Amino acid sequence: MDEHALENRTVLVTGSARGVGRELLLATAAYGADTAVHYHTSAEAAREVAAEARSRGGGHTEAMTVQADVTDPESVNGLFNAVESELGSVDILVNNVGDFAPSHWDELEFETWNRVLETNLNGTYLCSKRALETMRGGEQGSRGGGTDDSSTDGDDYGRIVNIGYASSEKGLVSPENFPYFVAKAGVLMFTRMLAADTQDDGVTVNAISPYVVENSDEFPEELPRGRPASFDDLVQPLLFFLDPDSGYISGENIEVDGGWLPEHV
Repeated sequence: MDEHALENRTVLVTGSARGVGRELLLATAAYGADTAVHYHTSAEAAREVAAEARSRGGGHTEAMTVQADVTDPESVNGLFNAVESELGSVDILVNNVGDFAPSHWDELEFETWNRVLETNLNGTYLCSKRALETMRGGEQGSRGGGTDDSSTDGDDYGRIVNIGYASSEKGLVSPENFPYFVAKAGVLMFTRMLAADTQDDGVTVNAISPYVVENSDEFPEELPRGRPASFDDLVQPLLFFLDPDSGYISGENIEVDGGWLPEHV
């Protein structure tokens, strides 16, 4: 992808104050995007990421921080309103937020079960629905809530990338981490449906599904290729999906798992 390919684009990555979300957001800043660093409770970390995003953009990009609970419709609407007011309509949405509960399913409290489903699946649904309000209409790129100073305004470009989990499409089932598997299977089904529903809108909807990443909470004894996925391993498919030349690729899921076969989970 050209090093200036994301200039005049606005990127929102949910949960981008830390971990995978942080690295995905910073990668887009390096290609010229204006970035919105979303956080729930990590305000100081979000401010540090925003500063780094400005640095990676060479001083030519804007970055902001914005707090929201992606499981609450009003909070999500406030999130997008804040981004649109400061950076313009969201051209690229990466749905990265998703809690993980490594316990046997019948040992979980209902609140934990529900939180995993809400953050992974409901958050993806709510943010995608709100982002499409402007993506569908060709209003991308307008700065400051509607000014027309962007060369990309109305150019039928919109990208939604959801973070799944490797082998979810293969019917991954286990008593351990079960609500997470259920939620991620739903995320991939939602990805396919939304890709079909946005065929005529200049929007693509795809997914990236890692297995174990370098910052994961748990590591199995044996890993594919002898290591977890690096952040850069996830950045590569993201940039592929965001490339303006990838506009015919939608409804796809790239598994970043090193060739893992889930015989035991």
